[in-house]
Amino acid sequence: MIVVSQLTPAPDLYIIHLKQVIPEETLLELPFEGAQLYPKKKRSWYQKKRFIIPLCLCMLLCIGAIIIGTIIGVQKPNQISKQRCNQPYPLHEAYNTGKAPLAIVAGSFTNSSKIDLAVLNSKNQSVDILLGSKVNTYETETIYAAGSAPNFVYNKDINGDGNMDVVITNQNDASISVLFGNADETFQSSIDYVVGNYPISVTSDDFTGDSKMNLLVVNYDDNTVILMFGDNGQFSTNFNAMAVGLKPTYIVSGDFNQDGHIDWAVTNSGDNTVGVALGLGFGFFGKQHIYSVGSNPVAMTCQDFNSDGQLDLIVVNYGNNSISVLFGNTDGTFQSQMAYDVGISPNSIVAADFNNDTWLDLALTLSNESSVGVLFNDGNGVFQGLVKYTVGSSPSSVKANYYSKSGHIDLVVVNSGENTWCILSNLGNGTFQSNIFYVTGMNPVSLVSADFNNDGLPDVFEINHADNNGYLMLCNGDGTCRARIPHRLQMEATWMAAGDFNTDGMLDLALTNPNNESITLIFGNEHATFQSDITYNISFSSNFLATHDLNNDKKLDLVVVNNKNNSVSVLLGNGDGTFQKARAFKTGSRPTSVVVDDFNNDNKPDLAVSNLGAGNISILIGYGNGTFRSQRMFGCGANPYFVISNDLNHDNIRDLVVANEGENTISILFGSGNATFQAQIKYSVGRKPTYVLSGDFNNDNNMDIAVVNQLSNDMFLMLGDENAKFLEQIQYATDNTPGPAVAYDPNQDGKLDIALLSEVSNKLDVLINQCE
Repeated sequence: MIVVSQLTPAPDLYIIHLKQVIPEETLLELPFEGAQLYPKKKRSWYQKKRFIIPLCLCMLLCIGAIIIGTIIGVQKPNQISKQRCNQPYPLHEAYNTGKAPLAIVAGSFTNSSKIDLAVLNSKNQSVDILLGSKVNTYETETIYAAGSAPNFVYNKDINGDGNMDVVITNQNDASISVLFGNADETFQSSIDYVVGNYPISVTSDDFTGDSKMNLLVVNYDDNTVILMFGDNGQFSTNFNAMAVGLKPTYIVSGDFNQDGHIDWAVTNSGDNTVGVALGLGFGFFGKQHIYSVGSNPVAMTCQDFNSDGQLDLIVVNYGNNSISVLFGNTDGTFQSQMAYDVGISPNSIVAADFNNDTWLDLALTLSNESSVGVLFNDGNGVFQGLVKYTVGSSPSSVKANYYSKSGHIDLVVVNSGENTWCILSNLGNGTFQSNIFYVTGMNPVSLVSADFNNDGLPDVFEINHADNNGYLMLCNGDGTCRARIPHRLQMEATWMAAGDFNTDGMLDLALTNPNNESITLIFGNEHATFQSDITYNISFSSNFLATHDLNNDKKLDLVVVNNKNNSVSVLLGNGDGTFQKARAFKTGSRPTSVVVDDFNNDNKPDLAVSNLGAGNISILIGYGNGTFRSQRMFGCGANPYFVISNDLNHDNIRDLVVANEGENTISILFGSGNATFQAQIKYSVGRKPTYVLSGDFNNDNNMDIAVVNQLSNDMFLMLGDENAKFLEQIQYATDNTPGPAVAYDPNQDGKLDIALLSEVSNKLDVLINQCE
């Protein structure tokens, strides 16, 4: 450094101007004492200017991508639409119900993994339970045509193909119908053969010794038994007629004298006898032996009842309320009768070991007592201890088989007076538990039981005299069959809800009875049976109810809609099937339905009520103790009949859908989260919409709406998009006057199916969701 200039502008201020120059000679030589040398620091490549700017730009792009990805990632997953399914229900199944079905609920009434249905039939005053199967079907009955006025059915493999066949006698057209069984639970079309006048009973065996099944048919008006020669299921029309006693009614066959030839015995109701003909071989029979029995014998069974190795006969005498026991001798003759008094008007019989003592017992239908009587064998063919079990009206036929997995022989009975059949399950000691009833056709008169679908389980085939048909009903092996199980109601009901009201783990039913201002409770048992009705008077006419735990005590309560005094009533449950006194809360004019939900997100149940007369919806905010604030009303369309709730737009706030039957529209009211709702949005639908459902019906993660239209006989499926708009509508034709519907997943495939009632045609349509 050299001094260029200096300046002193003030006494204590010095300004010196220095200049750095390269010296001409070295002044200090490194390293000098006390000095520390550092190597020259080399910059990394990313610290050089030509790399810093591109690196910064890349980092900015990455940060931007992360921000955008985070925004997309935090969106609700159910707002991302999958590939849309535009036709969820291409096919549907129809099932018979009772008359005028008005309500339907879904649940497991057998306490199993299968989803069943309960259908309320107004005109029948009944509830039908339709048991579900693993494949989501409700197999009521398979119906097969018969001749005119069928009166008897018999089953056996008569063509030797390993499948059970059926032979039916037809009273009015002097014929029999032969139905050959297939291997797929079905029968071939019937083959009819003209026989004698008023055929009434039939049996089959190898009467000719050629290993082919023949038929013996009893003709009541002709006083004959005819032998029809068989050839692997084909029967000769040139039959051999044999005269018997007056008004023959029933025939059995067996080798009575153990000579290798099949014999037969027939009851003659006109002269109170049994005729026995011993087989001679090649279809010939010896002279009949006649044995006296009781008055008007109508049925018979042939077994070894005294364990002597000989076949015996037991005859049912309808006229003097008795049975006749005829013990067999080694030569094919029979001893004189031993008579036992039984109940009133016995008309059918079956023999089996009911109490597991290895001896054959008896079960008889007692027609005029509406019961079944059971007699126990002491091992010597002596019967005692008649025990009666109530069944349906005018039971006409009984069979025994293993209908449950308990390993004990149960009973199945057909009741001609009320068109039902039922199962009495054996408890293992010869006693039977309460029966399960199934609906049949008109005037069922006879049934048989066998494994018709080769699943190792006995099924039931019964015939209906007035309907000229027969029903095949497939059984589950647990004491139940896949058919309608009716429960008779004490009065006409209009609506129902299902829940466990007595906390016993079984589903119960609550029903409204508007005509006598009451509700009915039916408590469920196992196997979809119910206890006797219990009626609660509520002092007002109700046509709708819902169930929910309104006061958070873990016990189900009831909300009942009172359409005549413009209110809803709350009945708080006690948990034992009883309820506290009803408390009423005002609504709008002529309320018709109610839905329970949390509309203000306070975790307390609120109410939404459709007011048909006022044209609005009442919202009643709940306090959480079973009481509610005064209503607040929100407008909708004309004559709102039905209201439901759901979160339609994925904002975690409950919305409302209303069916406006007075103007053929539905109204959607989106919730605000504080128990208020935005102005309604209307959509046109079919004529007189009465019921609505909501759910993701096409499996695209967006809520859809199904609307049932009573006057246009259809259902509209309105597919929702990600913006909760319902512009795409699919129309499904229904039967006349479609009624209530339920959306549920009976086959547990994660897709919503729909069960829909038809009030006029008495049908249940099940629409199976076919979306992928």
